[in-house]
Amino acid sequence: MKLRGAKQESSEASEGAKGKMTLPLALVALISAFGSSFQYGYNVSVINSPAPYMKDFYNKTYLDRTGVPMDGGFQTLLWSLTVSMFPLGGLFGSLMVWPMVNNCGRKGTLLINNLFSIAAAILMGTSELAKTFEVIILSRVVMGIFAGLASNVVPMFLGEMSPKNLRGAIGVVPQLFITIGILSAQILGLNSILGNAKGWPVLLGLTGIPSLIQLLTLPFFPESPRYLLIQKGNEEQARRALQRLRGREDVDDEIQEMYQEDQSEKEEGQFSVLSLFTFRGLRWQLISIIVMMAGQQLSGINGVFYYADRIFQSAGVPSHSIQYVTVSIGAINVVMTLLAVFIVESLGRRILLLAGFLLCSASCAILTLALNLQTTVSWMSYLSIVCVIAYIIGHAIGPSPIPAVMITEMFLQSSRPAAFMVGGSVHWFSNFTVGLVFLYMEAGLGPYSFLIFCAICVATMLYIFFIVPETKNKTFMEINRIMAKRNKVEIQENKEHQDSYPLGKQEEKKALSSSE
Repeated sequence: MKLRGAKQESSEASEGAKGKMTLPLALVALISAFGSSFQYGYNVSVINSPAPYMKDFYNKTYLDRTGVPMDGGFQTLLWSLTVSMFPLGGLFGSLMVWPMVNNCGRKGTLLINNLFSIAAAILMGTSELAKTFEVIILSRVVMGIFAGLASNVVPMFLGEMSPKNLRGAIGVVPQLFITIGILSAQILGLNSILGNAKGWPVLLGLTGIPSLIQLLTLPFFPESPRYLLIQKGNEEQARRALQRLRGREDVDDEIQEMYQEDQSEKEEGQFSVLSLFTFRGLRWQLISIIVMMAGQQLSGINGVFYYADRIFQSAGVPSHSIQYVTVSIGAINVVMTLLAVFIVESLGRRILLLAGFLLCSASCAILTLALNLQTTVSWMSYLSIVCVIAYIIGHAIGPSPIPAVMITEMFLQSSRPAAFMVGGSVHWFSNFTVGLVFLYMEAGLGPYSFLIFCAICVATMLYIFFIVPETKNKTFMEINRIMAKRNKVEIQENKEHQDSYPLGKQEEKKALSSSE
């Protein structure tokens, strides 16, 4: 075995690391994405349809308690809290990523996280019986914490389990399930199903079911092999996990690659968020994930969804049919994300990001024009529908799914949890900000607010074009060497920093000790 390994080292590395999609790997991807990512999507859009009935419930409850009807301003405040507490919870959830994945493992964190979702689902489902709307607002925070952890831990967990030639495709699966979650909430929220006065508590409570399924099935699957070997130092368990995930006995090449990674970061231990910011060797990686995550949320996806109803109304779609149109947009989102799963490994990450942001920026620019002219030119309202659909296609193939894949790929084991914590916090903070600011922006600027989104898309696209490398089919170490070269532009004064990576890590240790 050793001899064969020595003889065919180069071909082994390329062939052996080319993993097949095995049943355990497919199942663990589906279970973790369905049990966690699905609910993020579901809870993003679940309160849109039943909003009028929920507001009535708020009003009625208040009237029963106090004997006076609720003031309009107070109702608006309560409703905006109901909506915005979810991304705020997401921000809190992201801040818990680093301590939880390092102490409980990736799988352990997902299992513990299910308890948040199940508790919130029970509270929301029974809120009408209990005659309390405060519980709904509290549950939205708890669901947000769940989604904040899920949106970071699932891509990390799956990225660490995947062979390098499937890492992109499997990395897009969480985003695919987010879009399926959004679509499911839109379908179940139709007036004829659960989006009515009787059905909304059930609609809110259903979110606990995927968590329950995950809680019962995920324990039968292995923990991330990288976590077991590099952080727990348990080669035996890591090897067993890998053999099961790869469906073959010989996993020496991957174990060897993990040891290489482990060796190159032995000195410094785990990165905290602070040391991530102060360390020069990861500077461009950190800037890149902040730009990509902010660009993803600030590119106006929420604004486009928010505007969609009005755009369709102005194009003459009758108001009772709008919800069916919304469902069809959700379906386009799912189909395009599914397409990304299949093309991310052939076309690569960069092309999808660049094409996606290009399509989004063009759509925003033309949409601004179309919205301004639709009162004078009759066919402009149809052009604005085309823009909305083009925007959603653009966002679904690149800006939505790829940034989380890139965080997994651009960082090694020791810095990855801290990187996800930073990326996740930027994601949720930007999401919260857009939700807060967009209504004012829209009131002040009208259709011109899309020009701001257009500018953000163009800026993000230019940054990706000049800075972000292609990472498809490379090991974590290879990607790290590419980024080390980029960071070396910064670190010219250090003569001993050679191409060999362990030396770079020595310097990393110095940088860390000086920063602490």
